Amino acid sequence: MDSTTWVWLISIVVSVLFFLGIPIFLVIGLWVVGISLVIDFTLANVGVTLYEGLNFYGLLALPLFILTGDLIKAAGIAQRLSDFAYSVLGFLRGGLAMSSLAACGLFSAISGSNSATTATIGSIMHPEMTKGGYDKHFAAATIASGGTVGIIIPPSIIFIVYGFLMNLSISDLFVGGLLPGILMVMAMCIACFLVCNKKGWGNLIPFSPKNIVYKGGQAYLGFLAIAIVIYGIYGGVFSPTEAAGVTCGFCLLSGVFITKGITIKRIPDVLMRSGQITGLLAPLIAVSIVMQQILSLLGAKDYITEVIGGLGGYYPILLACMLLVFITGTFLESLPDTIILAPILAPIAASIGIDPIHFAVIFLVGDAIGFITPPYGLNLYVASGITGIPYFKIVRHTWPYFVALMIAWFIIAFWPPLTTFLLVHEGAGVFQLYKP
Repeated sequence: MDSTTWVWLISIVVSVLFFLGIPIFLVIGLWVVGISLVIDFTLANVGVTLYEGLNFYGLLALPLFILTGDLIKAAGIAQRLSDFAYSVLGFLRGGLAMSSLAACGLFSAISGSNSATTATIGSIMHPEMTKGGYDKHFAAATIASGGTVGIIIPPSIIFIVYGFLMNLSISDLFVGGLLPGILMVMAMCIACFLVCNKKGWGNLIPFSPKNIVYKGGQAYLGFLAIAIVIYGIYGGVFSPTEAAGVTCGFCLLSGVFITKGITIKRIPDVLMRSGQITGLLAPLIAVSIVMQQILSLLGAKDYITEVIGGLGGYYPILLACMLLVFITGTFLESLPDTIILAPILAPIAASIGIDPIHFAVIFLVGDAIGFITPPYGLNLYVASGITGIPYFKIVRHTWPYFVALMIAWFIIAFWPPLTTFLLVHEGAGVFQLYKP
């Protein structure tokens, strides 16, 4: 058999393994090794590429923000942010569910991870929603959907990777994702209100400014953590990596000395959990970079560029890029999807005049929607794991959020100022950005 046939056979075999439940890291790794042998891309070159894929200072922010998310949960700060959100929205039908979505947005502004956001807020809010009269399947769908903003609202772990790949300012990416992330939360809240109002779900609490102020005061540590990230990065005090370290230290000290939620004996367990997640992501980044390099050698980049570029016109090309991102996002995790596709699609988008920061946001919002879209849908698996509800029973209740997120995505894609406004007004003093 010729090399082309072998490439197709290996690709089909690993695809079958993926749908059988083999972890994506192993699937990509097997594909990389198999294709490398076929095209004579030596394993020595694979090793060098693996090393170079992780040899980047900015990636240090990734484990630090993961650790920050775990510290916030352990310290009880996440619970206080959730309570504050409920005090603001609890007077509306579906207020508790909407407060879960708002809490996801607040938590995302500290953790930068979709799965961490889903797991942390879900473990807190799903039992509360169930006790509050919500359908348990809808409640699980709510926390899964809320977690999608974890990679959009800064500090986003995937924005860090995207900036590293495309040589873009991570701070600029963070700024660009702020307003689109808020729009996504608002869109999901509207969908949640409409569904809950129709079904009559949720117990109402009186609107009380006094209670809002009280709960806000209790959640001050969470707001301080958010302020550290926002002011530190956007104010030019420190880089995103330094911001991750400072926020991590702040949350640790707060949990040990203020909330008393973190004991000295508990610290190793928190570190171990964060280390396990980092241990999964780091090899995935490295092997995905090798996969992207091999795809380039196979001519995938040239082929996609020719097909999409041949469509002609701004809107056909933009829509084609969005469609490809959405399709791949339904069965690939955002990390390998970004590493593989971003270097291919970003130059195409730039060739038709799309701002690089704007396209990065478009790309990652499409990826984020994939978190609640079968056949993969990472957040659906996370929500299923923490609630015990079967995957496909959660899927059926995500469609209102899916529609809301798709509408938000198209608004973001076709209204560039939503992404670029804060960047455009940098000189006007909205933000003084850190420029690495």
